[in-house]
Amino acid sequence: MFRWFRRLMPREEHFFDMYARHADTIVRGAEELRGMLQGGEAVRRHYPAVLAAEDDADAITREVVQAVRRTFVTPFDRGDIQTLIGRMDDAIDQMKKAAKAIVLFEMTEFDPELQRMGDAILRCAGLLREAVPLLVRISPNAARINEICEQIRQIEGEADDVHDVGVTELFRRCRPDDALRFIAAREVFDQLEKIVDRFDDAANEIEGIVIEHV
Repeated sequence: MFRWFRRLMPREEHFFDMYARHADTIVRGAEELRGMLQGGEAVRRHYPAVLAAEDDADAITREVVQAVRRTFVTPFDRGDIQTLIGRMDDAIDQMKKAAKAIVLFEMTEFDPELQRMGDAILRCAGLLREAVPLLVRISPNAARINEICEQIRQIEGEADDVHDVGVTELFRRCRPDDALRFIAAREVFDQLEKIVDRFDDAANEIEGIVIEHV
């Protein structure tokens, strides 16, 4: 009876607007982080924008959490709503960590593999932004949502390979007196890889929501 009553109640649809806004901030953060990886003066020029995007994303995450608490009928499970926005927020939080590592280590030159990692992050961000609005109508959009999640998964695998190749080449090039440079670049490689992993986590959560509702 309670389930039937819930179906009659109007559902709060603003969650999808908040997801879309959060996805936009993720894309903005990914664009600015990729800009940092151009090197030179671009590092300092794009760094504040990465931090600003992360701040905006945090604000939207708080909006979602507050909306869950005050909304009687949600578009899907409350736990899933909070977990998904959390996974999305993890991605841009990790971007902030990567950007801070770049500035901390005073890096202004980036190997091609690091830039390719930045490209992978930007591709994942774009795919996530495409996937989120499709959750408004899960059943008819299920096939496309699953395709997008699979693409993110493939990019994650490719990024792992780029990471391994990049670290190996970095090690081969570094002389004994370049140890600090190796440590710094290796840390940035790892941070960028973690960003792509966070996108994979978000894709897995989206797939789980689709399975529950199709």
